[in-house]
Amino acid sequence: MSAARPFRGCACFFTDNIFVGRFGLHVRYRDAAQLRRDHGRALRERGCRSEEQLREVLREVEAEVQRRKQLTHQSVERRAIISKCYKPKHPEVYTLQDSFLAPEFLEIERFCTSPGADIQGLLSYLESFSAQCSWTGRQDTGNLPTDKRIYRLPVFTEQFCQALVDELENFEQSDMPKGRPNTMNNYGVLLNELGMDEPFLTPLRERLLPITALLYPELGGACLDSHKAFVVKYSLHEDLDLSSHYDNAEVTLNVSLGKEFTEGNLYFGDFNQDPSPVPRYMEVEHVVGRGLLHRGGQIHGALPIASGERWNLIVWLRSSAVRNQLCPMCHSKPQLVEAEGFGDGFTEPQLQEELPQPLSVCALG
Repeated sequence: MSAARPFRGCACFFTDNIFVGRFGLHVRYRDAAQLRRDHGRALRERGCRSEEQLREVLREVEAEVQRRKQLTHQSVERRAIISKCYKPKHPEVYTLQDSFLAPEFLEIERFCTSPGADIQGLLSYLESFSAQCSWTGRQDTGNLPTDKRIYRLPVFTEQFCQALVDELENFEQSDMPKGRPNTMNNYGVLLNELGMDEPFLTPLRERLLPITALLYPELGGACLDSHKAFVVKYSLHEDLDLSSHYDNAEVTLNVSLGKEFTEGNLYFGDFNQDPSPVPRYMEVEHVVGRGLLHRGGQIHGALPIASGERWNLIVWLRSSAVRNQLCPMCHSKPQLVEAEGFGDGFTEPQLQEELPQPLSVCALG
């Protein structure tokens, strides 16, 4: 058996999808003139009306580009320090065990790995939001399409959720170096830096494959071979909500871990490649221990939390066979750059004689 190919990133990470939080806008950045030309009007419409405000946006964007260029090196350094110096409060939560998983999840897993398992049978175990429409606070835009393909399933026991949140709070209160999950979430934990990738997250991803293979075959659901995982935290004095966006993933798993909170529902809009002239949204409540599976390209966000504190585990599930064809962030053939760990889930092209024949062995058809 040949060695696994190393994972890569796409060069667009250093130029595209840079979030300007004050104005709730994702921008592409090549230079100041390009940003003014491509995004000046949208920024003005969102309140960036003075030259000084625009210069502040430029400084913010340029600082984010520099942060991204240093990200891999800094992450490696943080992980080394954490591995050497951090003393976990609950070391058992770092290795996935059956006892962490909800009994209903184990039942779904057994069904999906049984002979004759099909999508109709799987859906009887899941809560589907594909045809439900409930959105408050926005103009009614009529019936939603019935193909959102958002599903809720039990994932973890409440006891495990409590232990994991307790561990994450212990880490947060330590003097260990901490990286933020992404440009939109300033509070949370990058789980690879805690050393959870191989003992916890990779087994979890692999156990999800029989489920995602049935739900999302055209997105490589049977061959999700890498991931990025992090925990985000929302509270009144930190991050309150999350603006509309889509994920750098083929499939996303979002699990509510607790704690006590009110409001802060997730909302889902159109698929990013099929936007409507007037966006249409639906709300979904969080249920502790349960996860939402959705396509990474589904436009979504989080409404403001009203009280308490909420932690969510986010796992971006990626298929190199799919994203090697088209980067989901720049919508072009990926320009591969070196990366650490799983990178952004891209791999170098194989020699023609090494290519699997046909590609649909990965359920891409």
